[in-house]
Amino acid sequence: MKNNKVVLAFSGGLDTTYCAVYLSKIKNLEVHAVTVNTGGFDAAEIARIEKHAFSLGVKSFKCIDETDNFYKTVIRYLIYGNVLKNNTYPLSVSAERIAQAMAIAHYAKLIGAEAVAHGSTGAGNDQVRFDMVFNIMIPNVEIITPIRDMKLSREAEIEFLKTHGVEINAEKAKYSINKGIWGTSVGGKETLTSKNFLPESAFPTQLTKEGTENISITFKNGEITGVNDEVFVNPVHAIQKLNEIASAYAIGRDVHVGDTIIGIKGRVGFEAAAPVLIIKAHHLLEKHTLTKWQLYWKEQLSSWYGNWLHEGQFLDPTMRNIEKFLEDTQTNVTGKVFATLYPYRFQLTGIESEHDLMSAKFGSYGEMNNAWTGDDVKGFSKIFGNQVAIYHQVNSSLPVDKK
Repeated sequence: MKNNKVVLAFSGGLDTTYCAVYLSKIKNLEVHAVTVNTGGFDAAEIARIEKHAFSLGVKSFKCIDETDNFYKTVIRYLIYGNVLKNNTYPLSVSAERIAQAMAIAHYAKLIGAEAVAHGSTGAGNDQVRFDMVFNIMIPNVEIITPIRDMKLSREAEIEFLKTHGVEINAEKAKYSINKGIWGTSVGGKETLTSKNFLPESAFPTQLTKEGTENISITFKNGEITGVNDEVFVNPVHAIQKLNEIASAYAIGRDVHVGDTIIGIKGRVGFEAAAPVLIIKAHHLLEKHTLTKWQLYWKEQLSSWYGNWLHEGQFLDPTMRNIEKFLEDTQTNVTGKVFATLYPYRFQLTGIESEHDLMSAKFGSYGEMNNAWTGDDVKGFSKIFGNQVAIYHQVNSSLPVDKK
């Protein structure tokens, strides 16, 4: 290294606290701690993280607010694509890690750092996401990963920090929590099993409302623009407002199980009230305003897009191609979706849209046909099944023929 500057991706949690102390006091490096806010921290929390960083001996602290950029470059496409990994997880952490890694890489270039560091373990997805972005964006910068390289347990980290005068709340450190605008992940001893669910106390947001509440969510060209008739110029503020309302009902909690990038199965708990509500509401609006084949191809490409993003491949140019397709499909995805909130769940009750293809003037499903005659359907049915009919007549392969 030409200089001893290292940029540390710093959240203030156990792993990055260990890295700050280890890099500065054991490796004698000039540590520049950077917190990338993707909508999970308010001003008070950032001030607390900054104070904590300097208490650990870092040379400087920088908070980079990526919330708006994170929405523009990532989140809106997850909404357009109704992306839920394994029909469950809204890619809360996987998506924000990309935004954080890119911001860290830019900052390392800015200050001329010779190294970057992160607190990822050797058994998770984040190590791959961070490393890939760094290898692509800053290929000549060294990547330092103490937790991964030394195979440290959380207990070993706590013990090391104690010997250097840093007290860690062991009870609080039982759970690894990552908070952002697109959801909060929760990892602990329960998620290391295939059976156990997280206890109520492990979720950062607790149930504070009982009963029911009716709400509306407004979309314009696929983007959320209103909540309960309150209009927002910035979709980020609409997401935050919806989360404020829905999280009080402890909505959007679950434990996701899936295939990790490194090939093992993994579980993670999460709470994502606004993301889950938005994706489900947006999908319902699309079912009314898009054609059958628009919905079909969106589903195929969105699934691939979400998986590739989850695996850290955001910089693949194919992702930009799919984003153009997804954005083009949103031209008529405008309208209002209605929902009822209950403790721990919600129900979508309907939509209003001038682009609603379920128009009574063409017919009512199962009731009246207004735009065609019975003879039209008789002819259509015969032609539509003609090739299959010919196949079975030629091959005599109908199931009844085999009895």
